Amino acid sequence: MKQYVCSICGYIYDPEIGDEDNGIESGTPFEDLPYEWTCPICNATKESFEEVIE
Repeated sequence: MKQYVCSICGYIYDPEIGDEDNGIESGTPFEDLPYEWTCPICNATKESFEEVIE
């Protein structure tokens, strides 16, 4: 699954881990995150995230 990095603080959203502190179960792709979801570190919106290119 694709990972996404916050361009503000560098937090990486890993769908295999999810964001359980904010109700996002592991296995949830970035594209399926709710529109109102924000970065758990800096509260940036989804638009501030970019796909991690390896």
